[in-house]
Amino acid sequence: MSQVGVVRVAVDRGSCCGSGNCVVAAPEVFDQDDTDGLVLLLRPDPPPEAADRVRRAVETCPAGAIHLTSTTGP
Repeated sequence: MSQVGVVRVAVDRGSCCGSGNCVVAAPEVFDQDDTDGLVLLLRPDPPPEAADRVRRAVETCPAGAIHLTSTTGP
C-alpha cells in the first residue's frame, strides 16, 4: 500500500552501524560514507514518490538511526 507525505528525514550518525539497508531501500535519499561506512543523508526532504522507500529504510535500519521528523497525510 502506498503512503504519501514524508516531509523530513533525520539521521543519527552516532547510532548508525553501517548496515547499508537504507542505501538499498532509498539510494536517492541515503548513501554511505566511504571513510567510515556510516549513513549520509543526501536529501532530508525526499520527494513524495520516495516516501515508501524512506519508510522501508526506517523499518529496516537495525540501529534505529533514521527518523521521520514530520509527515503529512495518512
